[in-house]
This record gives sequence, C-alpha cells and structure tokens, in this order.
Amino acid sequence: MTAPVPNPADSPTSGVAAGAVADNAALRADIRRLGDLLGETLVRQEGPQLLGLVEQVRLLSRTDGEATAELLSGIELDTAAKLVRAFSTYFHLANVTEQVHRGREFATRRAREGSLLAQTADQLAEADPKHLQDTLAHLAVRPVFTAHPTEAARRSVLNKLRRIGELLDRIHREELASGLVAAGPADDPARRPDTTPDRAAARRTSARRSADRRLAEVIDLLWQTDELRIARPEPTDEARNAVYYLDELYREAVPVVLEELHEELARVGLTLPDGVRPLTFGTWIGGDRDGNPNVTPQVTWDVLNLQHEYGIKDALAAVDDLRNTLSTSERLAGASVELLASLNTDLHLLPELSPRYKRMNAEEPYRLKATCIRLKLENTRERLAGGTPHVEGRDYLGTRELVADLRLIQDSLRSHRGELIADGRLARAIRTVEAFGLQLATMDLREHAEAHHHALGQLFDRLGEEAWRYADMPREYRQKLLAKELRSRRPLAPTPAPLDEAGTKTLGVFNTIREGFERFGDEIVESYIISMCQGADDVFAATVLAREAGLIDLHAGIAKIGIVPLLETTDELQQADRILDEMLSDPSYRLLVSLRGDVQEVMLGYSDSSKFGGITTSQWEIHRAQRRLRDVAHRYGIRLRLFHGRGGTVGRGGGPSHEAILAQPWGTLEGEIKVTEQGEVISDKYLLPSLARENLELTVSATLAASALHTAPRQAPEELARWDAAMDRVSEAAHTAYRGLVEQEDLPKYFFAATPVDQLASLHLGSRPSRRPDSGAGLDGLRAIPWVFGWTQSRQIVPGWYGVGSGLAAARAAGLGDVLDEMHGEWHFFRNFLSNVAMTLAKTDLRIARHYVEQLVPGELRHVFTQIEEEHALTLREVLRLTGESELLEHNPVLKQTFAVRDAYLDPISYLQVALLRRQREEVSAGRHDDPLRARALLLTVNGIAAGLRNTG
Repeated sequence: MTAPVPNPADSPTSGVAAGAVADNAALRADIRRLGDLLGETLVRQEGPQLLGLVEQVRLLSRTDGEATAELLSGIELDTAAKLVRAFSTYFHLANVTEQVHRGREFATRRAREGSLLAQTADQLAEADPKHLQDTLAHLAVRPVFTAHPTEAARRSVLNKLRRIGELLDRIHREELASGLVAAGPADDPARRPDTTPDRAAARRTSARRSADRRLAEVIDLLWQTDELRIARPEPTDEARNAVYYLDELYREAVPVVLEELHEELARVGLTLPDGVRPLTFGTWIGGDRDGNPNVTPQVTWDVLNLQHEYGIKDALAAVDDLRNTLSTSERLAGASVELLASLNTDLHLLPELSPRYKRMNAEEPYRLKATCIRLKLENTRERLAGGTPHVEGRDYLGTRELVADLRLIQDSLRSHRGELIADGRLARAIRTVEAFGLQLATMDLREHAEAHHHALGQLFDRLGEEAWRYADMPREYRQKLLAKELRSRRPLAPTPAPLDEAGTKTLGVFNTIREGFERFGDEIVESYIISMCQGADDVFAATVLAREAGLIDLHAGIAKIGIVPLLETTDELQQADRILDEMLSDPSYRLLVSLRGDVQEVMLGYSDSSKFGGITTSQWEIHRAQRRLRDVAHRYGIRLRLFHGRGGTVGRGGGPSHEAILAQPWGTLEGEIKVTEQGEVISDKYLLPSLARENLELTVSATLAASALHTAPRQAPEELARWDAAMDRVSEAAHTAYRGLVEQEDLPKYFFAATPVDQLASLHLGSRPSRRPDSGAGLDGLRAIPWVFGWTQSRQIVPGWYGVGSGLAAARAAGLGDVLDEMHGEWHFFRNFLSNVAMTLAKTDLRIARHYVEQLVPGELRHVFTQIEEEHALTLREVLRLTGESELLEHNPVLKQTFAVRDAYLDPISYLQVALLRRQREEVSAGRHDDPLRARALLLTVNGIAAGLRNTG
C-alpha cells in the first residue's frame, strides 16, 4: 500500500531538496516500502478486511469527497478507530521517513557545498574586526525547551519512530556498503567481475528480506502501542521528556556542532575567548508557573534534582571516556606543577579513592586526576540525593569547578607535547560539559505580573505607610513606591512572610531559587520572566520579591538573577521602548543591570500577540519593538538579549528559524539569542541525530552571521521609511479585518461548533490547563495553543493568514503596489513573512472546512465561514500577485505534490472526525452519556490530523 510523502513541518528545513528529483524518488520508494510493511501489519494484526477498507476509502476520497463522507458517517465505532489508526500510522511512518531523507540531503549538501558554519566563517572576513571580536566574546545561542502542550504523539510512539529512522539509515548504509544500492551511476553491482546478475539479485532479495523483517518488528510494535495518553502528564513527566532529548544531544549532535564551529573559526584565524559558551540549553519545564497551578516550588525543586541526576550521569560518561584515553605517562611526557599539586590535594581530600588506582596509575597523573574527578562527581550525586552540604574539594557545586579541573589537565597537556589530545578529545569533552553543565539546561522561572503585586500588596498594606491600599494605587505611583523600595536596605516582612496561600507560593519560588543556588550552584537559574508585563512597576515588583528572598542586594553588589519583562500583546509591544526606558532610567534598576554584566533580557511573545492582533500586526509590531528596544539599549550603553517566544505554527510565530533570525532588524542581535522550542517542534528538530545537528548548525550560523554582519541598515533611510509607511498601512488594515472577525458576537459559538477544540483537554497533552484561571468560557480566556489547535484541526488555520489579504489590498488601493513589490524583492523581513503565510495558505483546505461547517455549525452562524472564505480568497489573490505565481507552491512542485498526495489520507480522517463530533453532540444534547469508544475514536482523529499536518497548535 502506498503511503504519502509527508508534509514538511514549519521547521528550518521545510521543503529541502524541492528540485532534487532523484532524492524525491528515493524518498517515495522508502515511503512505499514502509507503507507496504504497514499493510502487512494490518493484515497480521486485524485481518485483510481492514486493509481492504483502508484502500477503498483512500481511493474513494481522491475522487468523491461526498461519497467518502457518507461511507464513513455510518461506520461502526470500533472499525472507525482502527481506520483512523491506520491512516495516522501511515503519516507517522511517512513523516519519519521524510526526516531521514532531510538528514541525508543535509549530509549531501554539506559534502557538496560545505557546512553552513563553514560558509558563515568565510563571510566573517567582511565584518568589522572590533565588532566581530565583541560578537565572538558574547556568542550565546540558547534553545529553550518548554512544556507547551502541542505534541500529540506519545513518547512511546516517538521512540519507535526514532528506531524506524535509525533502521532506515542503517539499512541504507548497509546496502551502499554491499553494493546493493548504487552510490552513483557507474556503481552497478551487476557489472562487477565477481558478481553475476543472478547472484546480485539473490543478494538484494536476501538483504531486503532481512531489513524488512527488522522494520516490520517495529511497525508491529507501533500498531500495538496506544497513541493516547491515559492520564494528564505531571510537570516531572514533561521534564523527563525534555531530558530524553537533552541526553541525546549531549552524546551526539552538540559535540559535533561545537567542534566544527571552533574548527571553522580557527580556519579563518578566529578563536572564541575562554569562558564563552556559544551553545547552551534552557528549559521552562518545572519553572513556568503562569496559569499552571501544578508548578509549585516543590515541583521546581524536583525537576532540578531530576535534571542533575541525568546531567551528572552524562558528565560521568564523558569523564570515563577520558579516563580510558588519558594514559599519558609522567615519565615519558611530564605534567605541570599545577596539575600535580591539584592531584595531591585531591588524593588528600578523597581518602576513599581505591588504593588500586593510586598503585596502577602512579605514573599516569592525567588518568589519576580524571579518576578523582569521577569520584567528585559521584560524591556530588550522593550529596544531592542525601541533601547534605557541599564540601569544597570533595564534590562539585555547579559546573565551574568541574570545568576548572578539566582545564588543569588540558593546560598541562598543552605544555607537555600533548596539544593534539588537549585540543582534540579533551576539548570536545570540555565544550560539551560547558554547554550542558551538571544541570543539562538552565531553568527559566515565569510568573504572571499580577501574582507579584498580589503578594506585595499584603506586605505594603501591613506596614500602613501609604495613604491608600496597594491594589488601588495608579501604576505610576506604584512604580515610584517600588523604585524607592529597591533603594531601601530594609526587609519588607519578617520570615516567614505573613502572606496568604497564593502569596506564599509566589515568594516561595524565589526562596526555592536561593536554596537551589546553595545546593546546585548558581548556573541553574538565570532569568525570572514576568508574563503580561505592562510597565516598569511589574518588573520592579518581581525585583523587590527577589530582594526579599536574598537573591538581589544592590548595596552588597549582589544580583544572582536577571528580571525579564515578557511583552505579549500588541499594546505591550507598541510600548516596548517606554517600558525599557522606565526600567533603565531608575538608578537602582540600572545598577542591577550593571551587576548582571550590563545585559538586559527582554522576551517577545508571538502567540498572544497573534491571537489578539492577527498575524500581520503581531509580526510587524514584534519587528518594530526590536528596533525600539535596540535604540533604548544603545542609549543606556547596555547589551540587549532578545528571547523569542515562538510557537510551532506560523500562527504562533513559527516558521524556519534560520530565516527568522536573518530577518531580524539590524543591531538587535549582539551574539546572544534565546528561542523557545515547543511541542512537536522539539521532536521534528531533535528526534534524529542528523536533524538535531542540522538545526543547531542553522541556528548558530544564523546568529553568528546576523550579529557580526548585520550591524547597519541594509536600506537607505528614505527607502526604509517608505517601506515602514507601507507596512503600517498593511498592518492597520489587516488588524481591522482580523478584529472584525474575532470581535463578532457569533464567533465564539462558531469556533466551538466548527472545531473540535473542546476535545483538547481529553488529549492530556500537557500539565497546563488550556484556559487561564478565572477566565470564563469565552475566547478571551482560551490560550493561544487551543486557539490555533481548533482552527488547524478543522483545516481553516485562520490564525496563520487571516487579515493579510485585507492589509495588502488596502496598501495597493492606496497606490503602494510598486512599494509592495519592492519590499518583497528586497526586504528580508517582508519576504520571510509572506513565505510563512503562503505555506499556511497551502495547508489550509476550505473544501474540508466547509464540510465541518455544513455538518456541525447551525445555519445562523455560517455567515462567519462566508467571511473567512472571502478573506481567504483575497489573501490568496494578493499573495500570488506579489510572489508572481499562478498558484501556491508553483515553484516548489515536489512540495505541491506532497500536499496533493497527503490529502487522500488526511481527508478521510477529517470526514470521520466530523461524523464522530456530530454523533457525540447529538448524544449530549439528548442528555445521554457519550460512548467511551466514540470518545476514543474522536481523540484518535485529532492525533491523526496532527500527524498529517505536522502541527497541533
């Protein structure tokens, strides 16, 4: 049975090798192979009737949608569930095959053109030397893993897909090595003198049978694995999921990328200064409290312990590798005085070290030192498990002490003819340890701005020093009060603070950070993020609470964490420069920034700004906010670190990361960048080692290039002003159109009727509720993820394109058509924006969406869909006019064919989802309980559509 070529996700490598006919043929061959094996699994596991039904539905859906919908509307629930699982499994297999081939194309492109890091290094010759050195001194790329619930596939399913990917790669290598697959046109095994055609054919048949057996085993297991989670994951479960990926990155992709970065920089005469960590990882899991009551201070503590459990394990593996390698004899090569002195100290402080090591390695100081490092790591693990205090010299408090020990070995080797070892295997180990630390990922803490004011209100009101209650104070007055408090030396309250339960939890997080520093070291947390930040008073409030917990003491020169405003809505983005200026103009806060190395981090929220303002206005206001923030930062002489809170879908800021980084305004990147990695994006980027390497290389190279080379406007001021004015016109009209949709009185009813959004909670995707607390039942309280989820499942995908057509048409009507053409041809930001919109339009299918509307939406609400259709037609027309295409993806025929083939498998799942939703709602309206089997089948359709579109929310 033939499976579809998968739909590339909104990832940096989407659409790779569009013109490579041979590669596409090989991809289709592998998908057919897995499709045939899945067909055999269906027969083995369920009987030939299911396979026959799958084929019948697939073929019928290509020619007659109405007949397909009618056939599926009356299908038995048990059969419906199996049918959905069959189509979903096809998508899973096809998707992982596409990932494997993306990895192969990546390797082929590297061999043909050189790596992106090599190309970027070559371009650095054009950079200003001083600015280049500043960039290298501050190079710090940090992907931040979040627990945002958009990954529909279970870990158990992803593990098996990874295994299939590994098998496909291994089979490919084996067939190449044995000559069963031609490596090139001249490599025909049948022409070899020692291989007759019959013998070659027999070998091919035998090898393929063996390979297919290995694949079939995993596909059978995949079929027998339930795709649905039976319970909602807890934050610690989400942390284990993140640790899985970090563990894999530690072993494979990160060491390779960092080594190549150093080698390519060295090739062009550049080096990274000591102490620079060009690539690290962050996490929100266990630290993101905004709207998630399940993330308590104790959960934060538990996740930190979990991360260290695995981080120490990985460090031990790296040290064991060094112990096996560092057999250098002191008698033959020598060792430095510093190393020998350090070793003597270790032996004195570690009396439990086995005498066997002292005897056997008496003349191998490097190996003996590595053994002492290993024992210190074991002691660290035991200390953390037992909760005992750190003892200097016997265990490690954070990563710096471990790295210092490793650098002692490295320095000694360099001065005793061991340069190749020092700068080879040992350097790789040091770079990797520095990238991950003992904590694997640096945790960000996040809380809603109002939570801090709630706690502080109780403390200030208790003192009775003000004429009015804290909650009644205007924002300007509150800002002055908090700024004054920052300058004060007093504590606001005794310990424990007299707070209610909510206030105790809020302050408790800061106390947990302090206790964490004492137990784990000060690398575990760097940033405290304030969501829904609207002014400097929100930042000062969190700063005062951090002071209460002992994390900040300006008079003592202590600032252990940075306070980060998160600007989430279009209103806040438009006020970005005012907020930052109010923060930095306060002398006390400016001192805090100085103590933090003159760096101020600001987070930009893509999801909520898009939900409330529309994709056009969101993207434009984020772009302009970066410019304004840059200008304020330069005026105060600080460096700006931007943290991009991007989602997986275009409607939540997703899209190719490499292109997005290169499209940033000039001067906004100074070597540092943080970007969230969420849900299905994590598995798409990091499930396979080859893709993990590629995506990390893309992000690092783009950050380095944008920071070092994009230091001035690419356009003349008058040209940029003209484009800005045109973009203002586009954004204003797009915003008006979008708000005209979302402010409709009938939209909430339409949205909940036309989409399966009410099923999201039953999927148990994550620990966080889909609604904000006390938010009511309307759209306002619905988070951005379920907002995008519902539109995506019903194939309308409104958040990714609605309003764009109105905006472009308004600009064209104002006589700006030529300016729009100019912008598309020469402005990286605008071209990248339209490219992402075009991809979303290609995924949108209003033919299927209409079926949802006709079957599920009451007649009096269908006018909303008419409005959606009209805006879609306008957007499609305007985008094609600018791109010069007659239809979407005209210049990407392979991807276009991918979408067409996919629909034959995706449409039946949508038809089944509609039928099941209709039956479920009829049962509920009649006062009857929903059939558990129908509920299960319905959730399976959600998973299937997510797999087919490679997007959930």
